[in-house]
Amino acid sequence: MPAKIHVLIAGAGPTGLVLALWLAKSGLTVRIIDKTNAPGTTSRAILFHARNLEFYDQMGIAQPAVERGVEFSAVNLWRNGARVGRISFADLGAGVSPYPYVLIFPQDQQEQLLIEQLAALGVYVERNRELLSFTQTADGVQALVKDDHGDEQRWNADYLAGCDGAHSRVRETLGVGFPGGGYDDLYYVADIEAEGAVANGEMHGALDDSEFLAIFPMKGRGRVRLVGQVLPRARQNPHPSWADVRGVVIEHLPLQVETVRWFSTYHVGHRVAESFRGGRVFLLGDAAHIHSPVGGQGMNTGIGDAVNLAWKLAAVVRGHAGDAILDTYETERIAFARALVRTTDRAFQFVSARGPFAKRIRLAIVPIVVPFLFRFRAVHRLLFRTLSQTAIRYPQSALSVGQAGRVRAGDRLPWIPLAGQTAAASAPDNFTSLRSRDWQVHVYGRPSRALDEACTARGLALQAFAWDASMRRAGVRRDAVYLVRPDGYVAFADRTAVVASLARYLDDHRIHLN
Repeated sequence: MPAKIHVLIAGAGPTGLVLALWLAKSGLTVRIIDKTNAPGTTSRAILFHARNLEFYDQMGIAQPAVERGVEFSAVNLWRNGARVGRISFADLGAGVSPYPYVLIFPQDQQEQLLIEQLAALGVYVERNRELLSFTQTADGVQALVKDDHGDEQRWNADYLAGCDGAHSRVRETLGVGFPGGGYDDLYYVADIEAEGAVANGEMHGALDDSEFLAIFPMKGRGRVRLVGQVLPRARQNPHPSWADVRGVVIEHLPLQVETVRWFSTYHVGHRVAESFRGGRVFLLGDAAHIHSPVGGQGMNTGIGDAVNLAWKLAAVVRGHAGDAILDTYETERIAFARALVRTTDRAFQFVSARGPFAKRIRLAIVPIVVPFLFRFRAVHRLLFRTLSQTAIRYPQSALSVGQAGRVRAGDRLPWIPLAGQTAAASAPDNFTSLRSRDWQVHVYGRPSRALDEACTARGLALQAFAWDASMRRAGVRRDAVYLVRPDGYVAFADRTAVVASLARYLDDHRIHLN
């Protein structure tokens, strides 16, 4: 029987790989298994949002991700083969995030980056290994794993993470329900090489009444992703191919297809697991929730699950926090997953709706109203915060206590460029210190000597930033105390900066870093 490990991860998609990387960088022993014999070679999910680039920056891999991706700069609207509007996405989130854009970064390339980073730490995906079952004890999980020779082994771990997709064996073994439903309509995705006005490095969407059709830019000249609806006449073939849909695509948009690199069909579903945790076992990513592809939230939400759980597991295993902190994984992430499914479900029904009313909306109203609304900076900001997941908050979490300025505990720490005005090693912004991936205290202004001494005594890094007007605009209060979690969310905020209040919070949650 292999030696006991800290965390066994079932599933080596982006969710499982990010979980493994954060844990490995935190010094935990992990093993990650997958039933497949090799990483995926098709692009699958392609949109990568700012909040996850911020997480990647904390792990030191944001720059290679940006270099391998392509910035999503504009959306063009087409009606009956003619362009009727263009919406610029350039610097969509300026002032909100150090990554003020949507990145096209396909899942297969993302997995490759994560696998490379894990290999540098001596962690490798163990392929052709399948989790058959598991049992829990008071101090761990015993998993039955079938290896690449068909032999069965029993592995011991402190915790098990189910990142094994919509048909999760982990969820099934836990007996957790997966309520929800799906749509009868069939959709397709195709990665192609093409020429034409819609292969110009921007996104394009057709507003015709007959189907849903969108084109996303990919890295490389003439490479694009098509996402469309398989019309009833094409579904006479039980297994539709590119030949069944190509005529509709060419009819609706100026596009000359040269090569089809990948084609697949799928149904859209919307489900959220009844629970994300059962004892020492956790569900993440598609094992916990599936929803429509609108806004490209699926892969991004799974990565958010991974980061949320990873720092909490690391804190408990390293003795930096009490076990109760693990309860907040479910309460924080399940609430967001349910809200996301409701939102994407409504959006998907709108973009895929048929009938006279839907036709009128798409053909007569959207081309006029949407470009007009995007003249206003507030609309840009709202859309970016929603898509980028920078607006995710955990106000109801047991970890969230207090408010100072406009910043409430449970909020993502506001990003503040510093222009050299920091006492902390001339960092360019207040996010640089988050690369430690550990608890820290932020003061925008001047911290008291008592606070400095208290942080030193408890092993907490104290980040003091010289006050300027940009901080007030960001919503922070001068000289207030903000205790920041390892994932960059504010755990505790106190405008009075009373050291005893901070100490009480730390004691209540058994947070000890020394």
